[in-house]
Amino acid sequence: MKLYKIKEILNASVLCGEEQLDIEVDSAFSCDLMSDVLSYVKSEALLLTGLVNPQAVRTADMLDMKCIVFVRGKLPDSVIIKMARERGITVMCCGLTMYCASGYLFSSGLRGT
Repeated sequence: MKLYKIKEILNASVLCGEEQLDIEVDSAFSCDLMSDVLSYVKSEALLLTGLVNPQAVRTADMLDMKCIVFVRGKLPDSVIIKMARERGITVMCCGLTMYCASGYLFSSGLRGT
């Protein structure tokens, strides 16, 4: 699924990486525990999280994730945005809970990891 479609489904705001919305992701993983992300994600995936700190960006970078969606209306600060931009990671935020955001994406055809 293309990132622009994910943006549309979640009614998300793009905080950085607007030029990369044509990138495709084939799966998603929802979690606030970055150790679980490292343990369970085996391929490039979309990360949905409410953890708004640099560790989310570092984890996504280690796994070649192309996009992080911060849920529950959480907004990352400029340091996190800068880190993501430097690593080529698109950052979005949406007001949905993690459960609802995951459900909308799953029902639209994006599978889990």
